[in-house]
Amino acid sequence: MERELLFITVIGEDKKGIVARISMLLYECGINIEDINQRIMDRYFVMTMLVDMKDSKEGMKEIRERLEGIGRELQLEIQIQHEKIFNMMHRV
Repeated sequence: MERELLFITVIGEDKKGIVARISMLLYECGINIEDINQRIMDRYFVMTMLVDMKDSKEGMKEIRERLEGIGRELQLEIQIQHEKIFNMMHRV
C-alpha cells in the first residue's frame, strides 16, 4: 500500500501540551505519525513530523485548517506540506 506523506513543522514559544494537541488531532483524523523530531532551542519549541495520511478521514484542506486553529490557539507557527510538493521544490 502506497503512503501519502506530509511534512508538518511547528515552531513557537515552548509550553505544555503542544505535542499532545497535535498528535491527538492527527489521531482523530486517522493520520499515522511515521517520524517525529522535537527539541527546545533556548525557549522555543521546534518540531518536525513526517505523517502518513493515506487512511485519513479528512482532506488536506481540512487538516491544514485544523492545524492552523491549534496554531492560533497556542500561538505557534504550524506549516504542512505534501511530500510531492516538497520533492518538486527540491529537485536538482
